Amino acid sequence: MSKAEAIQIGRQALEKVGLSDREDYYPSQLSGGQQQRVAIARAIATEPEIIYFDEPTSALDPELTGEVLAVMRTLAEEGMTMLVVTHEMGFARQVSSKVVFMEHGLVVESGDSYSFFHSPREERTRSFLQTLSGQISLAS
Repeated sequence: MSKAEAIQIGRQALEKVGLSDREDYYPSQLSGGQQQRVAIARAIATEPEIIYFDEPTSALDPELTGEVLAVMRTLAEEGMTMLVVTHEMGFARQVSSKVVFMEHGLVVESGDSYSFFHSPREERTRSFLQTLSGQISLAS
């Protein structure tokens, strides 16, 4: 593609993640959350069928975490397929269609999100969700 086309695609991707005003910034001039959103923009610029995220908010403070999760939530609403490794269970409950719960590298339980959060089959899953019940609303 031409340079002009590449620039246009890049600008559209930055706009989609709320960073159109940061087009001329270097990574060192961006916050951690902005850097994560630039990484998402880079991924969506290639128009992938699926985007893989590995703990995308692990090094971020709560405000920046919210920014990144908002972008991911928008992508999910637009139908983007994402595979997300996360400890953000509230986000997983709200956005996911399927959940795989793993412990020590083994699958403990997997299934559709509603069943996972509302009627887990495995005792270990129930125990895990019980410890989180004060942190996330599992009933909604």
